[in-house]
Amino acid sequence: MNYDVAVIGAGIVGSAIARELSGHQLSVALLEARDDVGDGTSKANTAILHTGFDAKPGTLESAMVSRGYHLLSDYATHTGIPIEHTGAILVAWDGEQLAALPGLKDKAEANGYHRCEIVDSDAVYAAVPHLGPGALGGLTVPDESIICTWTVNLALATDAVNRGAALLRNHRVESIEKTGDGTVLHTTGGPVSARWVINAAGLGADVIDGLFGHSRFTVTPRRGELIVYDKLARPLVDKIVLPVPTSRGKGVLVSPTIYGNVMLGPTSEDLTDRTATGTSETGFEFLLEKGRALMPRLLDEEVTATYAGLRAAIDHGDYLIEADTAQNYLLVGGIRSTGLTAGMAIAEYVRDQLVSAGLILAPRTDLPAPPRMPNLGEAFPRPYQEADKIAADPAYGRIVCFCERVTEGEMRDACQSVIAPAALEGLRRRTRVMNGRCQAFFCGAEVQAIFDRERQPERPAVLQETTR
Repeated sequence: MNYDVAVIGAGIVGSAIARELSGHQLSVALLEARDDVGDGTSKANTAILHTGFDAKPGTLESAMVSRGYHLLSDYATHTGIPIEHTGAILVAWDGEQLAALPGLKDKAEANGYHRCEIVDSDAVYAAVPHLGPGALGGLTVPDESIICTWTVNLALATDAVNRGAALLRNHRVESIEKTGDGTVLHTTGGPVSARWVINAAGLGADVIDGLFGHSRFTVTPRRGELIVYDKLARPLVDKIVLPVPTSRGKGVLVSPTIYGNVMLGPTSEDLTDRTATGTSETGFEFLLEKGRALMPRLLDEEVTATYAGLRAAIDHGDYLIEADTAQNYLLVGGIRSTGLTAGMAIAEYVRDQLVSAGLILAPRTDLPAPPRMPNLGEAFPRPYQEADKIAADPAYGRIVCFCERVTEGEMRDACQSVIAPAALEGLRRRTRVMNGRCQAFFCGAEVQAIFDRERQPERPAVLQETTR
């Protein structure tokens, strides 16, 4: 298990980096502490593809989000990642927020985005008729979009594996050992040697950084709780409704989701426990209070699910991407929630940093086509609706999860895919199964039986995780 490059962390950013580097004549390992890709911060965010209109101009984050928006939009057309270009409207609720709108428009233009417009209250209510009373004006952002964060992560990781990267799940890095020509990563899955190590460990990035002798930053897990409303609520809002942002984040929003629901959140709470992804009574009280002002009719709808994610907030005003050439080590830290949009641009930036540090990168000419991902978006045809697909394979006509209309054929395909799910939660992220209003109450036993029947037999780790 000797590699040219080892990437720690198989979230969106780490998977994007592994995919980019695997496009060159390098041996690449993608290490993940958990049993599946995208099982950390990347799985639980607001799933918005950002234009970067409100990023701080001149920062690395601003450049990466702007570039990443175009890269990911293009990549989605080739892979089938579902996107809906809903647009967004940022709503001012008081005089101070209204006065801030021209500055936000100027900021957008400084970031290279020139399509924002300031509108009056009549235009705000024409765009979002069910908004609560009291809106004074707004700022439109026509190109903000909703996207499936699960499919983004899985597509990037699958692409990396198809290009020859070794995906090593259940490989939590516990210590390092420097050698004459690189680093040995001692992990829970055994030692992994690499000439270069890239730290994209998200919530654990500062811990890994410390193993290399640095103390540049501290990660503070910032919990964001969200409420997901039933699909019957979707007619209430067809675009993203944003608040005026603060220094702590973008605030509480109301947004449609790619799965046909409506989402309210997130909260923003700094914690010390990096595993605290549970929801809280105080968090829900806060969200319901905000929701009652933002869109009172939304609170009359049924709640399908609630969840919480942890963002890797750091004590630094920008992304922290730095190379330690003496140790052949590169840090990718403090990416926060914008990493969904910026991931592919960050991967390009990391590639260029490695070249500047002396790593020779020769592009490959034999790359496979990008993977074609199953559609999880409600706005696009799904197998149960496609007569030709069902005629060719009746399994696509046998619905197992009736809340989300997930078929046996989709579950089988997921279990036999390049990166098969290790557990039911992974199957959920690949198919939407058990993700609906009954939360697996009716379908759970059958889903478990199909999963047990279809999942791939255990094989040695290296053979299971790489196509080489």
